[in-house]
Amino acid sequence: MAADEGPARLDWARDGRDWPNRDASRFVEAGGLRWHVQVLGPPSPPAPTLLLLHGTGAATHSWRGLAPRLAQAGFHVVAPDLPGHGFTAMPPRDGLSLPGMAAAVGALLDALPASPALIVGHSAGAAVAVRMALDGRCAPRGLVGLNPALLPLGGLPGRLFSPAARWLGGVSLAPRLFARIGESPAVLDRLLRGTGSTIGDDGRRGYARVVANPGHVAGAIGMMARWDLDALERDLPRLAVPMLAIVGARDATLPPDEGERVRRRVPGAEVETLAGLGHLAHEERPDQVAARILAFATRLGASPAG
Repeated sequence: MAADEGPARLDWARDGRDWPNRDASRFVEAGGLRWHVQVLGPPSPPAPTLLLLHGTGAATHSWRGLAPRLAQAGFHVVAPDLPGHGFTAMPPRDGLSLPGMAAAVGALLDALPASPALIVGHSAGAAVAVRMALDGRCAPRGLVGLNPALLPLGGLPGRLFSPAARWLGGVSLAPRLFARIGESPAVLDRLLRGTGSTIGDDGRRGYARVVANPGHVAGAIGMMARWDLDALERDLPRLAVPMLAIVGARDATLPPDEGERVRRRVPGAEVETLAGLGHLAHEERPDQVAARILAFATRLGASPAG
């Protein structure tokens, strides 16, 4: 009998036929994985490279509005689907941990090759970016965290989340069950409302596609089951890379004061708050987020003009 290859993953010929920014997509072998990567903008060099790292449960569709704006501003934009997410292959179990993700993205950068001047990470993607910088897997001029998830949850949610995620990670049928539930439009609407953001039909279609796919759900559950931010919190004070946290004031996924918690732990970190926007602020108003990224890059001398 054939070995279980795990839950069915997204198929590019079928599920990627109308993927946002499809013309920018390519597939790359790196670190033992087949990656889906989108590359936009002028070549690097001479253009500075900007790396986009999405959060848990998302994929490159979440950059559909922001990536083209940053490319039009003159950046060489590189945006991968993280391991186990979207159209990128599932890694071994340890590859879904924070250090494992950081190592995997580092291997991808080596294979492209790409040396980012700026890394922009959303939610858990910001933690991957910080871990990469701390571990010497990249040397960016600056880091931008969009509603960054860098610190352990406090209180009762923190005490319940990690054990529950680890338990789900050990239940083989969980991805298929959650994907079946995710097929419901009402469930998807509740998930999106839970972010505090309002996104358009294009964004909703992207999330509808990934949350209903068992392979993608397996990657998200596996990532949450192996996510340990205690070590990252201890290491944050030695982060030597300038950091900007952009926080949506209506974020219902992470407390809006998360940016201030980060500021207290990261030397010299800056925080900017976007009124009226939620956890998916970069999808609601990519123009506002792009403007703040470009201003930060200009201050660092890392902008295309700089």
